[in-house]
Amino acid sequence: GKDKDSIVLEAYKRGVPIFCPAFSDCSAGFGLLVHQVNHPDDHVAIDSAKDFRELTQIKLMNRETGIFMVGGGVPKNFTQDIVVAAEILVDDAPMHKYAVQITVADVRDGALSSSTLKEASSWGKVDTVFEQMVYSEATIAMPLIVGYAFHKGGWKKRKAKEFAARLDALHRGAGLVEKPKVANVKPASQTGKKKTRQSAPVAAR
Repeated sequence: GKDKDSIVLEAYKRGVPIFCPAFSDCSAGFGLLVHQVNHPDDHVAIDSAKDFRELTQIKLMNRETGIFMVGGGVPKNFTQDIVVAAEILVDDAPMHKYAVQITVADVRDGALSSSTLKEASSWGKVDTVFEQMVYSEATIAMPLIVGYAFHKGGWKKRKAKEFAARLDALHRGAGLVEKPKVANVKPASQTGKKKTRQSAPVAAR
């Protein structure tokens, strides 16, 4: 809490949960490894499945959702997959209404980071009506997009979602989201939805 400009601190103050699906795949992961070896009977452990479940619960709390992705990789897949996970748990989970991805990855390499949002629609993750690939370096495009959204002022009348508090209440048994009953799990081939109008990618300069 020493850095008043910290994004993590501001997220905590406003009840915005932060998920890090690939925490071990970074320099902090080495520290966690050493910590567990040095404290075999009493150590910190990360439950990645619980992270996935909580993020899916946020989707179940809100039928209308969207994603804003800076880069790609695991976080990109993590946020898209909650639609599939939610549909496995309930009968009907709508796709993300909109999606924006800022990336410099080239589709020719066939990697996850460079896969387009049109590909995500084939899994029933993202609607193609409001999807936009922004091919730009993130430190250029993100300040422009965030600055535009901030000065437009639409956030001023938005009610805070308080996701952190709602997830805590859910764990305490408050029942804010009805506990889903997993019956007949549908294969991935059955979770896709009909594609709609597609938009062309843009490049930020």
